[in-house]
Amino acid sequence: MNMTTPIYLVCYIVYTIFTSTILSIPLALRYLIRRISPLRATTEIENIVALYEGTVHHERRHPVHHSFRFPARYALIDLDRPPYSPSNFLSAEDARRAAKTNGPVFLLRIPPSVGYERSPVNLYYCYDMEAGSTKTLKKCIVEASNTPWGQSVTFVFNPTSDLVPKSEYISPFMDMGGKWRLKVSEPGEKLYAVVSVQHPKYGNYFTASFTAKRIAPSNIQDHDAFFWLLPHKVSFATYWNAVELWWKNVPLHEHPRKENPAYREEAVGRDEYIQCCPGRTRIDRCFIWKDTKWPWSSCF
Repeated sequence: MNMTTPIYLVCYIVYTIFTSTILSIPLALRYLIRRISPLRATTEIENIVALYEGTVHHERRHPVHHSFRFPARYALIDLDRPPYSPSNFLSAEDARRAAKTNGPVFLLRIPPSVGYERSPVNLYYCYDMEAGSTKTLKKCIVEASNTPWGQSVTFVFNPTSDLVPKSEYISPFMDMGGKWRLKVSEPGEKLYAVVSVQHPKYGNYFTASFTAKRIAPSNIQDHDAFFWLLPHKVSFATYWNAVELWWKNVPLHEHPRKENPAYREEAVGRDEYIQCCPGRTRIDRCFIWKDTKWPWSSCF
């Protein structure tokens, strides 16, 4: 890790605290006004299909046992309702082309709050429309990002169960040798998403999951207040978890681009090898990587 990284990190935290505090003031005033005279919802809120509230759970079993839980809230957004499409996300048409589906597309994410955005895992649910206007969940697309650099990888997978080579540096406490086992449920009154890391040396040594229940948007008077500071809490939990792992002497791994700049191309090759196994239905992953922006780009 570059020696300038801690300096950037401290400056970034101070800036985020300052801007979030300032932006929380009008949010509080708007909340009071809405209690007196309800205002028209923002465009993003109009496209929310459902709100989910639940728990994120991480468990590591090597080289030490470590686990934590924290409450989380997600919004399920209909990407086909014009004119809304979140910036820096796939559009409904982009998702359909990647997943090779013809039906609606829904995005599960943590919305930004008071000027700060942090949603480590975003899920696109891609449906096919079949006879009788019946929609069937065919494929999912996941975008996983790291903190604080903001790099991410996006790819298509089978929601019932899929095995994908690790293709991005998500945590400095994990090497790139594992595979991701992914499984998600169709959003309904409840939903879940599970990813486990299967390592050639350590076996199934890490599991992350999100389980939640649906809350109707109409039951929430102010959606901005519902998600207030949630991205901040997610980042704090991430950093605090990193401190605990460091305290337990879990080894740090350098970013793979330093020693192996072709690690992404190698991940694609490993995926092709896995998909050649008998009994597997081949999926075009449509890998998309996003690189970090300044100032984090100078840390590598």
